[in-house]
This record gives sequence, C-alpha cells and structure tokens, in this order.
Amino acid sequence: MKDTIISLLDGAIVTLKHQGVLPNDIQAVIKVDPTKDKAHGDYASNLALILAKPAGKKPRELAEILIAALPQDAAVTKVEIAGPGFINFFAATTAAAQVVAQVLDCGDAFGRSLIGKGEKVQVEFVSANPTGPLHVGHGRGAAIGDCLCRLLEATGYDVTREFYYNDAGVQIRNLALSVQARAKGLGPEDASWPKDGYRGQYISDVADDYLAGASVAADDRHVTAKGDPDDLDAIQEFAVAWLRREQDLDLKAFGVEFDVYFLESSLYEEGKVEETVKRLVENGHTYEDAGALWLRTTAFGDDKDRVMRKKDGDYTYFLPDVAYHLNKWQRGFKTVINEQGADHHSTVTRVRAGLQALEVGIPQGWPDYVLHQMVMVTRSGVEVKISKRAGSYVTVRDLIDEVGRDATRFFLAARRADSQLTFDIDLARSQSNDNPVYYIQYAHARVCSMLRKTQDAGQDFDHDLALANLALLESDQEKAVMNRLARFPGVVENAAKNREPQQIAQYLLTLAGDFHTCYNAVKVMVEDDTLRNARLGLGLATRQVLRNGLDLMGVSAPEEM
Repeated sequence: MKDTIISLLDGAIVTLKHQGVLPNDIQAVIKVDPTKDKAHGDYASNLALILAKPAGKKPRELAEILIAALPQDAAVTKVEIAGPGFINFFAATTAAAQVVAQVLDCGDAFGRSLIGKGEKVQVEFVSANPTGPLHVGHGRGAAIGDCLCRLLEATGYDVTREFYYNDAGVQIRNLALSVQARAKGLGPEDASWPKDGYRGQYISDVADDYLAGASVAADDRHVTAKGDPDDLDAIQEFAVAWLRREQDLDLKAFGVEFDVYFLESSLYEEGKVEETVKRLVENGHTYEDAGALWLRTTAFGDDKDRVMRKKDGDYTYFLPDVAYHLNKWQRGFKTVINEQGADHHSTVTRVRAGLQALEVGIPQGWPDYVLHQMVMVTRSGVEVKISKRAGSYVTVRDLIDEVGRDATRFFLAARRADSQLTFDIDLARSQSNDNPVYYIQYAHARVCSMLRKTQDAGQDFDHDLALANLALLESDQEKAVMNRLARFPGVVENAAKNREPQQIAQYLLTLAGDFHTCYNAVKVMVEDDTLRNARLGLGLATRQVLRNGLDLMGVSAPEEM
C-alpha cells in the first residue's frame, strides 16, 4: 500500500511538471508514513510541505493541486488535507487486506530484504575478559549484538560475528594469582590474598581442576593442567582456557554463537602492536615526554593527547585496540559495529584518532559503536547484587536459570541500548499480560489454538477461500491488525539502519496488542465458511509476523502456553 501511494504521488508530480506547476528539474524524495491516528487515514505524506517553496505556493494550496493530479486507483478510497499541508490517504479494505496474502505467500521471508546487497559487515560484541563468568552487562551486550546481527542478515548483509578476547594484561595476571592462592589453600579472607584478586566460587573450581590435572577444550586450544601450584604461567594458561570454556557454555545457553574468536595475545605474538607503533612514529604523530611515548590524538579530535607506551615499557590498553581495528580494516570490513558497555565511551574518540593517525585510508568516524548502559537486577523491588557463582555480581546464567532464555533475551534487548535497564525478575517470571514476552508469545500461541479448534471441528483452513474473501475483513480491529502487519518490513529496515533492535520488541508488543484486541472483539469461529477462513487467514498472517519478529530477537514462538 505504501508503495502504491508513492507511485500515485510520483504520477502527480509528473503531471504537474507537464503543466508547469512544478519545475522540471526538481527531484523530490517522496516520504509516506503510517498515520498514528486512524481518524486521519492509513498513510500520510508531507510532500506538499517539501515542494511548496520551489513551486512558489502555500503548502495547503499545493496539497489541493497534488490531490487533483493523483491518478485514480481503487486501492485508495479517500484523500484529505490535514494541518499545514499533510496529505492523508484512506486505503480500501481490499487493498489493505492484500498484506495478508503477501505474508502467507512469503512466510519466513516476510520482512526480509536485500538492501545490504551482500556487503560485508563485522559486528564485535560481548568481548569479555576471560576472568570470570559473563555478568548481566555482558548479557545485555550479547542480546543486543546478536539481535543486531540477525537484523543485518535479514536486510541482506553478509555478517561476521566476532568475540575479542582480552587474554593479555594485568587482569589476566590477577586471575592467575587468584587461582594460585586458592591452589595453595588461601581464601579471600587471608591477609596474603592478592590485592586485586578475584573472589568468586569459580576461582576455587578452577584451582581444584588445576590441581587434579584436568583437561579443558576451549575454541582453538586444548589445555591439560600441570597441577604444580608454583607454576604461575601454567596456572594462567589453564585458568584462561577454563574460563573461556565457561563463557562459551554461558553463550550457548543464551543461544549466541560467534564466527570468529580473536585473541588480544595474538596481536603481540604476531608483532601487530609493534608494527602499529612503528607506523604511528613514522607518520610523525607521536612524541616522548617524561619517559613515555604519546600519540598526538588532539590532532584528530580528542580532548587531550594519549599515552601509548608507559615509562615502564608497557603499552596502554588503547594501543592494542588500534592494532586490532587496523586488522579488521585489513580483513576487508568497510563497516564495523562495536557493541560495548557505556564504560567504553572514552575509548571511542581515541581509537578513531589512532586509526586516522595510521593514514591508511580509514574514513573518519570508523568504526560504528553501539554502547549499552548498565543493568540493575531486582527481585521484590530490591536490587540483587550477589551471585554464588561469581561472588560480587549477577551472571547471565543466573538470569537464565531464574526466568529462562526467552525472557532474558527479550528483556535485555527490549529497550534502547543507551538507556539504563531495570531487569525485574518477578515480572520476567510472571505469566500475565504485564510481562511483554509472555504477552507476545501468548498471541502466537492463541492463533495456534484457533487453528487446532477449527481442525477439531472438521473445518480445516481453506487457503484459497481465505484469499478470495479478504475484503470481508472490514472491522476497525481487523484493519488495525492488517495495517500493523504492513509496517513490519519497514520496521525491520529501520531497526537495522539505525542499529536499534528494540524497535522490533516495541513493534511485536504493539502487534500482539492489536491482535488480542481483535480476538476479543471479532468472532472467528462463525458458520460462514468464507468469513471464518478470511479471519483465520488474518490470524495466520499475524502468527507468521510474530514468529518472524521473535526470531529476529532470538526468542522462541511457542504453539502452546
């Protein structure tokens, strides 16, 4: 319907150019959007407001001229002018109902497109240090990142999911020292416990397995513990592998998979960090001061210059980040999206500045970032802070065990990434209309129940009869559902374009609401075969779009609740 209206307006523009009302060289971008209030029609366009100045007319006057020049089309029953010059279109029931046929014909492909034209896109997300179980913040990054990948794939992009392991640096050494202390019989309460050591129960589990000579397999390596509590390097190698395996299990329980696991340590082993430093020095963007090597990032928009190499010879953490992103560029990714916690905000400018200083043709503003805010978990209105497994924070596995994968994924991705999120365990577990994921899944299950009832009554759905009688879907509630279904492809496209997975959650909640309202107002199980099948067709189309949208969020679509 939207495409039909755009075509009609385009035809009106051609006519007005021939009549001399509009300049021949004018290039109009025709925008048509669904109306918020159905009293104002089904779709609206601001075309008259855009073209008023080049046409030398007032917007409402030009709107009248545009309407008069519109080609006739049975898909539109009425056209009105609203406000300062908006043109509102009322769709014929038959035209609006064609979305039902389109959904049933496309099935799982409805809402998908080829806008991306196969362009390679890399999405890096989660990227947790292998120093403990994944916490709820990592879970939010996993839910948003995976949903974003699904959206990009649904719009025709060739997506690579990547996890960057920070397996080098001070935190990894603190992990090894913590495990070593446990292996030697010490506890966090002992005075000799490492100052910045980790305290969760998992540290004891790692130490026990290390002393027992256990073997662990994690992605690209298989490590067998030496069992020697004095061999700190061996403890570190085993502990990192052990926790990488645990994080992999957490992610699998969450339904998240990656194509590439990239190790920070490989940047050092392959000399990529040194190569990056050398190039920055050769390009003249560095200087030494107080024994440290600095990068002149202020030349590229940063608020102050940054230390690259400290006076003790160690590199600051942002330098391997620059080397890593250079590697991404060299692998051919012209579009890179980093989904990270808001605590990475300060690194955005300096990493981009470092990449510009390399002078290798990387465009300004590359890569893209989606930064998520913190998550607070509550139960009975009280914040939950402690996990037996992790010690000082709530883990992803804690939430999955409490409320299930579906609710965890939906809740963590259902709000804008840049807004803080309160995860209410009681709400996520409730089987009520207040629980958004239950409300949406129940709409899907309700259609399945309708279908079972018709089959039990010997009134199997007749696809051809339904499509031949879609004009019978005349009630306001049925029209609301059909108009909502028609918006789905645009929502998917917009959510992918703006990197906003929460748009899918919001759409699904609204569609479920429209359907539940329609279900309560319009009887489906009627004697009239034609009307019953037309309404069943609408229900099946709704079920399909709900399923397609839930799949984009990595959430299941149950047939029974």
